[in-house]
Amino acid sequence: MLRHLLDVTRAQLGAVVTLCLTGDLLGAREAAELIDAVSELVEDRAVRVVVLKSSGVDFCPGVEEGFDPRDISPDPAAVLAMLRPPVIAAVGGRCHSAGLELALAADVRIAEPGSSFALPDLQFGRLPCWGGTQRLPRAVGHGRAASFLLLGEQWTAAQAERHGLVTSVAASVADLGTAVDTEVERLLAVGPLALELAKEAVHRGSELPLRDGLRLEGDLNHLLAGTADRAEGLSAFFAKRPPDFAGR
Repeated sequence: MLRHLLDVTRAQLGAVVTLCLTGDLLGAREAAELIDAVSELVEDRAVRVVVLKSSGVDFCPGVEEGFDPRDISPDPAAVLAMLRPPVIAAVGGRCHSAGLELALAADVRIAEPGSSFALPDLQFGRLPCWGGTQRLPRAVGHGRAASFLLLGEQWTAAQAERHGLVTSVAASVADLGTAVDTEVERLLAVGPLALELAKEAVHRGSELPLRDGLRLEGDLNHLLAGTADRAEGLSAFFAKRPPDFAGR
């Protein structure tokens, strides 16, 4: 029996799921394992935060020779983007090609100081095919995305943070885990339904005209207003105590 390449762990009574890549060039087998692991989480209401990281020096430097990313459908980035809870990408080393497309499917990206970001696919006569051409402009703006892709630019962690590609840069390589843990705890302190609906509002709203986006925001507010989590949030506020959200 083959050993799994992707390592999946759970913490906080199953509320936090960590998906750990090998950090090597991504092959068809590891990509398929990632799709299967994420697909199992889509309807798991116990999961409140997902962390995508690597056990290697690199987050993911690209794909193996002979592996055509177009051959796998749905692609791993698309499945990651479907997740209801927030996804944090902890990026170290090279985050290139398909690796960057995976990171772009996350909601929060935290980088090590020495990490680098690139979509060099055009240099090999191919296009990004896991959403890179669409998610990158939404993260950094169309002008920066176009020059980044067309000129084959490579950004440092500092440049990526300045352009909005990453949320923050850890103080050192050793501090990346601590920085991720801090954000996980911040997310766990928020009502899971509010997080889910806020994520939906941001991602769906970005594809709508402003008027329709505002209507979506209003509809989601009405939906949240009738939940037990909303009632608990109000009760905790007036009682001046930490809320105990149940996710319903």
